[in-house]
Amino acid sequence: MNDAAPAPNTPRRARVRAPELIGKGGWLNTGGKEYTLTDLRGRIVILDFWTFCCVNCLHVLDELRELEERHRDTVVIIGVHSPKFVHEAEHQAVVDAVERYEVEHPVLDDPELATWKQYAVRAWPTLVVIDPEGYVVAQHAGEGHAHAIETLVAELEAEHEAKGTLRRGDGPYVPPEPVATDLRFPGKALRLPGGTFLVSDTTRHQLVELAADGETVLRRIGSGERGLGPDSFSEPQGLALLPDGRIAVADTVNHAIRTFDPESGEITTVAGTGKQWWQGSATTGPALAVDLSSPWDVAWWQDRLWIAMAGVHQLWTYDPATETVEAVAGTTNEGLVDGPAAEAWFAQPSGLAAGGDRLWVADSETSAVRWLDTDLVVHTAVGTGLFDFGHRDGDAAQALLQHPLGVTALPDGSVAVSDTYNHALRRYDPATGQVTTLATDLREPSDAVLVGGDGSGDPDIVVVESARHRLTRLRLPEEAVRVESVAHRTQRAATEVGPGKLRLDVVFQAPAGQKLDLRYGPSTRLLVSSTPPELLASGDGADTDLSRELVLADGVTEGVLHVSAMAASCDDDPAIEYPACHVHQQDWGVPVRVVDGGTGRLALVLAGMDEAGEAGEATAG
Repeated sequence: MNDAAPAPNTPRRARVRAPELIGKGGWLNTGGKEYTLTDLRGRIVILDFWTFCCVNCLHVLDELRELEERHRDTVVIIGVHSPKFVHEAEHQAVVDAVERYEVEHPVLDDPELATWKQYAVRAWPTLVVIDPEGYVVAQHAGEGHAHAIETLVAELEAEHEAKGTLRRGDGPYVPPEPVATDLRFPGKALRLPGGTFLVSDTTRHQLVELAADGETVLRRIGSGERGLGPDSFSEPQGLALLPDGRIAVADTVNHAIRTFDPESGEITTVAGTGKQWWQGSATTGPALAVDLSSPWDVAWWQDRLWIAMAGVHQLWTYDPATETVEAVAGTTNEGLVDGPAAEAWFAQPSGLAAGGDRLWVADSETSAVRWLDTDLVVHTAVGTGLFDFGHRDGDAAQALLQHPLGVTALPDGSVAVSDTYNHALRRYDPATGQVTTLATDLREPSDAVLVGGDGSGDPDIVVVESARHRLTRLRLPEEAVRVESVAHRTQRAATEVGPGKLRLDVVFQAPAGQKLDLRYGPSTRLLVSSTPPELLASGDGADTDLSRELVLADGVTEGVLHVSAMAASCDDDPAIEYPACHVHQQDWGVPVRVVDGGTGRLALVLAGMDEAGEAGEATAG
């Protein structure tokens, strides 16, 4: 691996012709026109392989916004939507996601993963850069590559301007027609003491107070423009009532916790700096001095505000008395591991609910319901891992969900689950260990609020139907709706590996103008584990080398390898007195199947090109 950066305008060895863009779902944001790479010749093309369930993919969408604006006349970003969950393969769901997250570039809907297989890219997210002549010149898996791509774009602009192969002009993006509704992809809801509802109107960057009927708009809070100012939010989600009457708001894309005073209307930032947390940053300290990462929900429990920190797969707390934050549960590794909070693994926790001595958690990427007890031990009620999901009732050990985003504590100690991608409201009862279906034919329910339940009769529950842009009131039935059981595994194929030794190589090449900074020791980190743990006979654990020999145990024929890699590169210019450093990181969940004749090497691309000058294969979850 060569860490030296190529000099500007140095011809690249790689002359890999970019495969054509194909996708059965067709194109979005182009006014109905379909495009080929030939149509885009003369432009720098950045392919963003993403799926809308993935918070890391959403981070990359935000990272690309500034680059997209600065280079709008030379760069065309193409989102290649490559689904993990069955629901994400539905075309309308992709249409909704493109609007929900304000994707302002063309998107190719690739439900069968055709283009993603052509590029041998299996990591969510992955960015591929194609030069104006139609050749692949770079590949980056994970987040944090915007600076490197910005540098590469500037180099490509200069190189192809000089060659006469750069074509400037308007891009192919055509915005969709706006739709008038009172709410637009609402995220979470809260019943206020006066009986009204406060809803996070996520796509419009506002909070909306609705009357007790759940329909009549009483007031809007926030300007509707993205921002971290005194009158703005950026894709707010979770809401929680604080003891002093203020409302805590998970201001997701601002990476902040805000408060809203219903009496004065004042919006205040109480935690977060507005910058996204990265590995190596502080995880405890004064709340306004510590970075956060995509807080998705909040709940008041055990005299603290608990935060579902979806962006780093952890639970944090905010203490208003000391104005401090602390990471309490989760290691930042993505997966499903129970045990003491500091050792547990989560996967994009997105919903919280306080239920007596339990804090319920909707752990969306593992399609799981988890809970934290007062001894700070994490347990799993429903769910088995990153790649198993479906709609199956019955015993919790066998029950299946599909990417739930919300949990609601019920008076009898059970929990209602907003089973988002199954379009259903489910219920888990700890007393019986059973999962039942309460309602179907909802559209991407993301939260629910209990109304009633005072002992005078069955309570109602108000569900946030995010993709129908409304609140829906339901009477909880005496018996669950019975549905046919369905089980799924992600359609991404497992990697076939040979028995015994398996070489793991994480490919990283420092971006142009940067180098690995070794002045204070190694600047790389590799952590490996497996599900089940018995899959690995040796090779698990943490080290600084990005290559490692793993040994697969005899008798275990399939499982998931969990790989977490990080590399820090710094500006490589002696003239810069204080060089800036950039963190590149990615977590992979690699499904593997052990077969005779399977590969003996697994190569995962963190950044750069492989030694042959071609984009290496990356497999991630």
